[in-house]
Order: sequence, then structure tokens, then C-alpha cells
Amino acid sequence: MRILGIDPGYAIMGWGVLEYQGNRFCTIAYGSLETDAGVPMPMRLKQIYDGLSDIIRQYGPDEAAVEELFFHRNTTTVIGVGEARGIAMLACVEGGLTVSEYTPMQIKQALVGYGKADKKQVQEMVRTILHLEKVPKPDDTADAIAAAICHAHSRDHAVYAGRDLVDQGAGDVRGRREREEGVLSEQRSMGIGQRNLRRLLAKERGSGRR
Repeated sequence: MRILGIDPGYAIMGWGVLEYQGNRFCTIAYGSLETDAGVPMPMRLKQIYDGLSDIIRQYGPDEAAVEELFFHRNTTTVIGVGEARGIAMLACVEGGLTVSEYTPMQIKQALVGYGKADKKQVQEMVRTILHLEKVPKPDDTADAIAAAICHAHSRDHAVYAGRDLVDQGAGDVRGRREREEGVLSEQRSMGIGQRNLRRLLAKERGSGRR
């Protein structure tokens, strides 16, 4: 499975493509898409869309992991990042990728085991997991790769959970069948008992008439 991780942004959008097979990662490529502040927003969004579409065509990822927005006091920044995030997701969908979204806390939990870990801890785990000499730069790129790693781990958990649900479902079916068979057996026993009771009563009535 090949995963494209994306850290949304309109000034810098980090991205990373990883191959994930048998619990092992292989780094395919990573980098960032950057736009100039002096360029009108519509053109910046087009640059992001075109750049991300080229990455998808070049590296052929199967799935995408996009970091969700977190609260920011600067409303203008949030709106701009939200627009860039929407453009990124559109490029992924049009490229035939399935898209999953993860909060920063989910990503930290998946990599560090602690949802409130700091950024340096997450980046160091990215470097360690991928056996890199240095932490990918800029930070947006490392964050994008972290999202891809989180997605891979989340898929593993989903598979195991799915197996557990299947096993549980099979157990529920067996239990239900056993309960149904018990009820039927009890009903049959009750039916036999009722028939025997009726026979005894009939005999008693017959003997009374004599």
C-alpha cells in the first residue's frame, strides 16, 4: 500500500509518500509545495492543486492521509488553510485516492503513544521509524509523513478490530443458535408433558364414569 501524507497549508504544504508492506515502511519521496505571499489566493490554490496532482501522478499513491485543522486564533489563517486543505482533498479524490483525516492528537498518539506530545518528539519518531539520518524539513513535511504513518497504523488496528468483530459475530451466531435450540427443546419437552397430562386426565375421567 502506498500512502500520501499531507499537512495542509497555503504558504507551505508538506507532503510525503510512503510504501507500507508487512509492518514495514519504505520512504518513496517527500517535500513541500510553497506559494508566494504576493500572489493572489486563487492562483496560490491553483499552484497547490497542480503541484499535488503532479505528485499523485508521479508516485501513484493508493490512499491519502490529511491532517485535520486545529483551532487557531487568527481567523484569516484558518480560512486560508481550510481552503488549501479542500483543494488538496479534491486533488486526491480526482486522482483516485481514498482520503482519511486525522487530528493532530490522533497522529501524536499513533507515533509517540501520547496525544499531547510536542512537535519535536513526533518529528524524531518520524526519523526513527523511517531510518532517516535527519528529520525531514521543513516541519510541514515531517508532519505530513507523520500523518501517513498514523494512517498505516490505523489501518492495521482496523483490520484487527474487524477480525475481532467477525469472531465475535460468529460467537454471537453460535450462541443464538444454542439458545434457540434450547428453547425449542424446552418447548418440545413441555409439549410432551402436556400431552401426557391430558392422557392421565382422560384416564381419570374414564375411570370415574365407571
